[in-house]
Amino acid sequence: MANAHDVAQLAGVSVSTVSRALTAPAQVSSATRERVLAAAERLGYTPNPTARGLRLGRSHTLGLLVPDLENPYFASVTKGVQARARAAGYPVFVADSEEDPTAEPGLVAQFARRVDGIVLASPRSDDDTLRKAVAQLPVVLVSRDMVDLPSVAVDDADGIAQVLGHLHALGHRKVGVAAGPATSWSGARRLDGLRVAAERLGDVTVVELGSFRPYFSGGFAAADHAVAQGVTAVVAFNDLMALGILDRLRGRGVKVPQDVSVVGYDDVDVATLVSPALTTVRVPRTGLGRRAVDLLLSWLDTGHVDDRALASARHRLPAELVIRDSTGVPPA
Repeated sequence: MANAHDVAQLAGVSVSTVSRALTAPAQVSSATRERVLAAAERLGYTPNPTARGLRLGRSHTLGLLVPDLENPYFASVTKGVQARARAAGYPVFVADSEEDPTAEPGLVAQFARRVDGIVLASPRSDDDTLRKAVAQLPVVLVSRDMVDLPSVAVDDADGIAQVLGHLHALGHRKVGVAAGPATSWSGARRLDGLRVAAERLGDVTVVELGSFRPYFSGGFAAADHAVAQGVTAVVAFNDLMALGILDRLRGRGVKVPQDVSVVGYDDVDVATLVSPALTTVRVPRTGLGRRAVDLLLSWLDTGHVDDRALASARHRLPAELVIRDSTGVPPA
């Protein structure tokens, strides 16, 4: 079993610095904390939570609430949360709201009695409901922004602009968008970004096909709308929907990308396992989870998230277009 001395040696710091980095991160630089956490993860080291919990009067556990654990996107966020929390000696309780915003306040209330702080990934509740549910709790949001809570998200506006720029360069001028849940904050940012990018380009028509369930079945339904509208490309809310679109188009005899191009979002592993391989937007899914835990631990150890950490959180993590075989030039 690795110990604090092993972590210190690998990270090139003192044992006392390891202790501060894992139990009072505000007392060390972010670069030092990153080195210590990386070393702790590599060695599988976790500090003793029982002693520290007794000292601080805490449960020394964290909560994570996601809309759908079966969605590969949230599975990756969960892995990032658990890896970072484990390195700091915190077990994580995970709950799944099953894409039901009405279930979120009750799940948060259950967490509040058991954990020191909560990471809320893509919560679907409206701002007022969410603010009331998390009142007086240390909470960090993932893929959601509220002015009075720390959050970490992806630069979705830039990601979707990259998508439209790629399609425009191929010659597409009528692009359909298959939106996800109407309550998705990130989905709304992407739709807004798509409209702005289309206005900037000037000669692209964006056809809003509707809101669909963020699953394979939702994409299956969206494909029929895309065919009916005569678009030459479809941008899906996520990769799962995009896979449903691919399957439905294949079943209708519509060739991808010869007849219609298809773009997903998230770059989950299965995106490369289908034919044609899916053009999509890669987002740092585990990075979102890790960053959220960093912010939450900063809050727990200092009583607040310092201004520098908040400023860093507001700087959105980058998105990257990954071009594969599901996009091509439109039919003549």
